[in-house]
Amino acid sequence: MLEGEKPEVNFLYEDDMPIDDKIRAVATSLYGAKDVQFNIAAQKQLDEIHQLGFGHLPVCIAKTPYSFTSEPTELGAPSGHILPVRELRFMAGAGFVVAMCGDVMTMPGLPKKPAALSISLDENGEIVGLF
Repeated sequence: MLEGEKPEVNFLYEDDMPIDDKIRAVATSLYGAKDVQFNIAAQKQLDEIHQLGFGHLPVCIAKTPYSFTSEPTELGAPSGHILPVRELRFMAGAGFVVAMCGDVMTMPGLPKKPAALSISLDENGEIVGLF
């Protein structure tokens, strides 16, 4: 059994906030962005999601894992940038909206160096490098 006081949880946004405000809250509070910029396609998708009655859904932001910006060359946690949203993906079954930022592929997270490159056989013919 855990002892001590229950920690206080502070969410970045309220459930009833519009999706664009939720994205802006994550970008400014967590990623150090000055603001968010929705391109024309993303703005149209945002309007459609709201018209369908799903403007209350939580958001997920897909961007480079190397930076708090959308640019993989701006390593670390720069601040004061504009986070560009190029597309919104409505994940109806999962119940959230994904904001696509920058040139990022949506596939399982993969390291720069695939783990398979570390797998080999030792002098006894045993497989090493699996863990």
